[in-house]
Amino acid sequence: MSVVCAVRFQRYGRLYYLDAGRHRPAVGDHVLVPTDDGPEVAQCVWPPQEVAGDIAGLPELLGLATEAERARDQRNRRRRAQAKVAARRLVHAHQLPMKVVAVDYLDRDNRFVVYFSAPGRVDFRALVRDLARTLSARVDLRQVGARDEARVQGGIGPCGRDLCCATLLRDFEPVAVRMAKDQDLPLNPLQISGACGRLLCCLRYEHPLYQAFRQRAPKIGTAVESPAGAGTVVGHNVPADTVVVRLSSGVRCACARASVCSARPNAG
Repeated sequence: MSVVCAVRFQRYGRLYYLDAGRHRPAVGDHVLVPTDDGPEVAQCVWPPQEVAGDIAGLPELLGLATEAERARDQRNRRRRAQAKVAARRLVHAHQLPMKVVAVDYLDRDNRFVVYFSAPGRVDFRALVRDLARTLSARVDLRQVGARDEARVQGGIGPCGRDLCCATLLRDFEPVAVRMAKDQDLPLNPLQISGACGRLLCCLRYEHPLYQAFRQRAPKIGTAVESPAGAGTVVGHNVPADTVVVRLSSGVRCACARASVCSARPNAG
């Protein structure tokens, strides 16, 4: 058995899973997490729990953050907030068609990384010079796509929960309109698009279930024998694993898929 915990760097940000090792932080504790740029402070949101299986490859928790490390983290947060305001002001001053999405600060290198979105390529060389002079630090600009913008900014999805991309998703997987069609969803962009304006990532979640259901269930229009009598399949309810059968009397009933079988043809 291995012990795993989850942390996040932002209040509503993405979850990161760690090998807790010998450490046992409580929910709300500030902990040290290894990153490519050195240890950073994060907050524990899921206490260490034993899980079955191999967790090789997960980074190992470095322990609880000290007061000095927490103070450094707060200073870096303030610098990021100040840099974000400065970047937006200068973008407006240079009249550039871009939107500042997020700012990261690496105090060890005195370097800011500004993430932005734009409809196309942007000549930001003058912006970088002015921003570096304003912040007295090195500045890198990186363009992100619509999905990454939603991940960084976070928000609430149509389901009423935090965006999957900002919390649990590690990588973006392809999503096709066919998935919405297979789930009998309306092909209205307002109903099948996420905060990023792209197709909802969650269309992938139940798609395998719909594919498996259609392979096993009788097609619509098929004559079947159901527990309520002979009838014709007129609908599917995939999440409930049922089919809707219209009996010869005209009454409709929902029957478990496993209890419905195709009617045998009459012997000639």
